[in-house]
Amino acid sequence: MTTGFQKPQVVVKMEEEKVLTISDMLKSIERYNPEHLKVIENYVEDQARDNSYDLEANLAVLKLYQFNPHLLNLEITYLILLKALSNLPHTDFVLCKCLLLPAQTQDETIKEIMNLVDILEQCDFATFWARLKMCPDLFRKITGFHESIRKFVCHVVGITFQSIEKDYLRRLLGDTDDHVVSQWIKKCGWKEQGHLVFICNQDENIKTKNITEKIEFENLAPLMATCL
Repeated sequence: MTTGFQKPQVVVKMEEEKVLTISDMLKSIERYNPEHLKVIENYVEDQARDNSYDLEANLAVLKLYQFNPHLLNLEITYLILLKALSNLPHTDFVLCKCLLLPAQTQDETIKEIMNLVDILEQCDFATFWARLKMCPDLFRKITGFHESIRKFVCHVVGITFQSIEKDYLRRLLGDTDDHVVSQWIKKCGWKEQGHLVFICNQDENIKTKNITEKIEFENLAPLMATCL
């Protein structure tokens, strides 16, 4: 018996078989067959809906668009770029960007997505969340998008701060409520004490390295001879 939060076993099995089929397809010359494009595009939509991710399949879609510009689907392109954006700090977005056609890079929505990536990479999180509120429909199809961004925010905080004010952390996470902030503090293994959140001692992350150089006597012999 399944609950309201579980998928029926038959559906799960069908999805697993679909992923395996696409995975096998991408390993062969069939990845460049435009007849398979619709199947992989549907798979991109599945990723957005199910909060899963398959960079290899998404790159294959963009490559097929390069070979077949008449088949270009901007809506699918948006999903691919947003999924790559939500996987920062990995460089997936750069890989996707390199495969875009001029018709894609000139699209206003794609320009906005690129701007959002630049803002995130500059760690201007306040501006990012403000821009996000201006175009909520763009991210509505991406399940778990906000959580993915908060994960990146926590990554940056974790390698930058030794301690941070809880209220400031809340703003970095998108002016969310205290319950969500406490969840991320617990998930990251940080310690909350009053209005402060203790991240870690960054000095502990600095590792010393001993360098040993070995010089053979035979290599010094010519130098010693010139000194005599």
